[in-house]
Amino acid sequence: MSLLLAPMEGLLDFILRDILTRVGGVDRCVSEFIRITDTLLPERVFARLVPELLHAGVTPAGVPVRPQLLGSDPVCLADNAARVTGMAGTGVDLNFGCPTQVVNRHHGGAALLEQPELLYQIVSQVRRAVPAGQPVSAKMRLGLHDDRRAEECALAIEAGGADELVVHARTKADGYRPPAYWERIGDIRQVVRLPLVANGEIWSAADALACRAASGCQSLMLGRGMVANPALALEIAALQHAPGTPSGLPWDALQPLLVDFWRLVGTHLRPDQRTGRLKQWLNLLRRNLPQAQTAFEAVRRFHDPRDVDAWFQGLRGLKPQAVVPYDQGQQFATVPDKMTP
Repeated sequence: MSLLLAPMEGLLDFILRDILTRVGGVDRCVSEFIRITDTLLPERVFARLVPELLHAGVTPAGVPVRPQLLGSDPVCLADNAARVTGMAGTGVDLNFGCPTQVVNRHHGGAALLEQPELLYQIVSQVRRAVPAGQPVSAKMRLGLHDDRRAEECALAIEAGGADELVVHARTKADGYRPPAYWERIGDIRQVVRLPLVANGEIWSAADALACRAASGCQSLMLGRGMVANPALALEIAALQHAPGTPSGLPWDALQPLLVDFWRLVGTHLRPDQRTGRLKQWLNLLRRNLPQAQTAFEAVRRFHDPRDVDAWFQGLRGLKPQAVVPYDQGQQFATVPDKMTP
C-alpha cells in the first residue's frame, strides 16, 4: 500500500506539500504540472517550480516528490524528462489528465486520451530517455468526453513502459463532480499488469475503504480530501490496524500548521498572492472543522497581508516569524499563481 499526495495546480504547491507531509502518512508526492512545449527548460526553471529538486527531491519532512511534465511532443518531453531526472533522481510523472480548457485547447492533459497511439509514443520515448532504475509514472482520467477508451489508453501507457499509472476515476467532462467511478479502475485492472493507483473523491477513511473495494487498488492518491483533512493519510493507514480511528486533526493541532503555512506564504509569494492562498486552504478545511469556518469568515475580507498578520497575533498568541525552509538556509523562489501554457 502507498498513499500519494496529488498534484493540484494553483493549490497544492511546494508550500502546502511541506505542511501536509509534516503531518505524516504520505509516502510520495507528485508536483504540479510543468508545461513543456518546444523548449528544453533549464534546470533553474525546474528548481523554481519544484524546489525540492534542490534538496535530494524530498520535502523538509523527507517525503519524495516526483516532478510532473505536461505536453504532447514526445521528443521534447523526453529531453526535458532526461534533464529533470538528472537533478534529484526521483523519476518523472506524465500528465494525461488535466481537465482545464486552456490546457486541453493546447493539446495537453486529458485531450491526449483521444489518441492512445500518441500516449504510447510519449511514454516510450520518455522511458528511453530516463535512466534505468528511475521510475516513469503517469496519471490519466477515464477519458475526455466519455470512458469508452479508458482501457485502450491504459494499455498504451503500459506498452510504452510506464512503471505505474494513477487513474482519476472521472472523465474530463465529469470535472470534479461526484461520484468518482472507482469500479472503472477495476475494469482497467483486468487488462493491464502495471501497478495502478486509484484517485478521485476520497474524503475520508471510509471513502478509502470503499474505493479499494470497488477498484481493487490498495494504493491511493489523495487530493482535495487531504487538503481538507491533513490527517487523512494517517487515518487511512491506521484504519487497517485500528478500525474506528477518530477522524480529523484537532483545531489545536492544526493552528501551528496554519501559522507555519502563513510564514512560508509570506516568505515565498508576492504580497498580492498571499491572502488568497490562505483563504483557499481555509475554505477546504471548513468542511471538517467549525473553527476553520470561523477563521475563514474572519479573514475572507482581508486583502492586505498585514491584516492577516494582526489576526494571527490574536490567535492564541501565535505570531508568524521569519522562516528558513531548509537546514541549508536556501529559500525557495517566488512562484506564479498558475502555471498555464
